[in-house]
Amino acid sequence: MSKNQIKETKELLTVEKVAGSINGMLILILNILLCIAAVAGFIYSIIKLDAGEPVGPWIALIISCCLYLFLIGPILFMGLKILKPNEALVLTLFGKYYGTLRGEGFYFVNPFVSATHPETNAASSGTIVSADKSSQATKLSAQGLNLPVRTNKKISLKTMTLNNDKQKINDKLGNPIIIGIVVIWRVVNTAKAVFNVDNYGEFLSIQCDSALRNIVRLYPYDVSGDDNEKTLRGSSQEVADSLKAEIQSKVEVAGLEILEARITHLAYAPEIAAAMLQRQQASAIIDARQMIVEGAVGMVEMALSKLSEHEIVQLDEERKAAMVSNLMVVLCGNKDAQPIVNSGSLY
Repeated sequence: MSKNQIKETKELLTVEKVAGSINGMLILILNILLCIAAVAGFIYSIIKLDAGEPVGPWIALIISCCLYLFLIGPILFMGLKILKPNEALVLTLFGKYYGTLRGEGFYFVNPFVSATHPETNAASSGTIVSADKSSQATKLSAQGLNLPVRTNKKISLKTMTLNNDKQKINDKLGNPIIIGIVVIWRVVNTAKAVFNVDNYGEFLSIQCDSALRNIVRLYPYDVSGDDNEKTLRGSSQEVADSLKAEIQSKVEVAGLEILEARITHLAYAPEIAAAMLQRQQASAIIDARQMIVEGAVGMVEMALSKLSEHEIVQLDEERKAAMVSNLMVVLCGNKDAQPIVNSGSLY
């Protein structure tokens, strides 16, 4: 096969085209009327033969009526297709892509076309369709694929949800974290979804896991020094946008559109959770102490200023130092101070 032929085949499998169709109700009524006419013609021919009419024409009419009634009529009925809202039917004719039937309604297409769909796309969450697909259906259910139960060969165009299992991934600093995401997606190109990948639901699940690992390793879990640094915990919108773009680039070949990707679970791995909690607590205590000290210094400064301004008492430098020390202990202590009253001389 030449390069041009390979290129043409590739384009054929990746470009969706509309399947030719006409009003199904019109064909249904017409075919039923013709079947009734065939039955009437058959009976009328038998009557004529019994009446001694010439055999040739009536035998030909009987054969024609039987052919239509038992062959042509049923074949025409096979071309009738019903589609509900947000459903599509990918049709092939003798192994070649014939087109995609979209939109709700009753259609008539070439009776010899056959519908095609991913073979393993047969399970919803916790549901197994058949015994021979039980292992694969269980796998899809474990991966969190919220796919409709496959009772026919129609492709759902509805917005669907993918909620994979939580994963343990190392962040930018090498800390192991447990993270889970939810992805909102839909099929936009049925030809790509059916012909370019074996199963677009499973393909999406695997690509989401891969994209999640690529994105998480670019960000730390929390701020590690630079306050302007983007983190998984503090920059959820930026991480979600990056995750959506990464997944979209990977599933473009399958004809899928990623509408949204969000983090649903984020935590340190159990083996380092206790240590990280202590670090967060220590950081919080330091910040709180810093605020307390700043407030205490301001209060001491105000107290000395007020005492000096109103000339309530005159203190030398040594007494000021003692007063500052006592006030700082009272204001910065963890417990309430127990005052000692001096009833004697100040000196």
